Amino acid sequence: MKRFMTLTGLMLLVAATAMAGVGEDRLFVQPNATFLTGAPSTTNNDDSCDISVQPAATLLLPYFEVEINEPRETAGDTNFTLVNTSPYPQIAHITLWTEWSFPVIDFNIFLTGYDVQGISLYDIIVREQIPPTSSSNGTSANPRFGPRSFANLNSNPIHTNGAQECTSLPGPIPQDLALAVRSALSTGVYAGFGCDTAVGGNHPNIATGYATIDVARICGTSLPTEATYYQNEIAFANVLTGDYMYINPDATSGNFAGATPLVHIRAIPEGEFSNAYVDSNLPFTFYDRYTDYIGTPGRDVDRRQPLPGTFAARYLAAGTAFDTEFNIWREGVTGPTTCDGSANDAFFNSRIDFTEYVRFDESENPTTRGGSTIISPPPPDASTNEAFSQNVNSSLFPVDFAGTADNGGWMYLNLNNPDGSAAYSTARTRSQNWVTVNMSAEGRYSVLFDATMLGNGCSINPGVTSAANRIGPLPNVTPATLP
Repeated sequence: MKRFMTLTGLMLLVAATAMAGVGEDRLFVQPNATFLTGAPSTTNNDDSCDISVQPAATLLLPYFEVEINEPRETAGDTNFTLVNTSPYPQIAHITLWTEWSFPVIDFNIFLTGYDVQGISLYDIIVREQIPPTSSSNGTSANPRFGPRSFANLNSNPIHTNGAQECTSLPGPIPQDLALAVRSALSTGVYAGFGCDTAVGGNHPNIATGYATIDVARICGTSLPTEATYYQNEIAFANVLTGDYMYINPDATSGNFAGATPLVHIRAIPEGEFSNAYVDSNLPFTFYDRYTDYIGTPGRDVDRRQPLPGTFAARYLAAGTAFDTEFNIWREGVTGPTTCDGSANDAFFNSRIDFTEYVRFDESENPTTRGGSTIISPPPPDASTNEAFSQNVNSSLFPVDFAGTADNGGWMYLNLNNPDGSAAYSTARTRSQNWVTVNMSAEGRYSVLFDATMLGNGCSINPGVTSAANRIGPLPNVTPATLP
């Protein structure tokens, strides 16, 4: 017993000493909240920034593409599927965003216990049809319940008003809204909805963007850019899981598909049967750039895990035999996004800076975007959209090492915004990102998988690499501590 108490006291002393030395590097979360520099201080309720495929409160589809001028039989499409892993009915609030982080449409899906729902973005964007509300497919609150689910519509106590308001859920999209959504996602023009400036890029044949799916308390109409969404609608039950798939059914140009899990973002702490505000132990949250504006109850009200900033992404590139694209989602620099030319205009999410890209071939030769073998900062003109897809041989990324005969390697991506993560939070030196690798072969085969995270949302931004600041899993080790 005496020895145990001595070790315990020593551990407390070490912890206190460590905390005393990090004051200048602390990040502001909200008044009276906990300040963190690394991982959260407890393991209560999986209190962690580690992103993994576990039932979650928010799902992120980091990038989608839909060919809008092709018939259904040959059009490239993105499908995603939602699964309710609990026996209680759940409401999933879905928002589609442009590649510049402007929300263009949102809708709710009612899921019975253990329900599964597939959604085609071609159906929404081109056919102007959200999954209908018939009782046979379970998207409304008058569905067929399975034998293991709770059949009472009001059995889930997080549903503020029960499920009554979910009886009239999506089906055909009104014509004016459908045209505006298709236009915004393909040409950047959100016609007829008060936008004088572009809200996305111009690529008339392809609709691109990203999607968020949140567990909700009501079938509401607020957007994640609005205060009412966090005050009245968002919920904290970690119950959803899901996946998504890129499909190219055209036998002459593709005839392949690739699938991977959606990004699973947990509520920390979760609140399966409670909507009460609980202070989060996270340094910042996934929706941080929107909750900064809502006032009471607090900036971290969404309690969603933050995403990491650094990744290792494998690639193959050998003419027509092998090819690789990186599909990337990045945290934008605006708060509640506008289209009025203000500081929160969506345009600013079209030019987000990054810290560093380094390409390693299979012989471990490094190059940067400038083509140098010296690991150094990227050129100042390097910036990206919030959501985009780029071939590994595009000018955005470093070129192959001069004279290399290797057909592949891996890319180090430090996607942290070096100017401060965003205009809404200049005190934050790290930003949130996600990278998915899309490999294809001979124009016929395709695989899709997530890049390897080199840290998590609680990790530091390692900055530009140098002889004293080497690339590696976070936290970085210095040469003096290398074995």
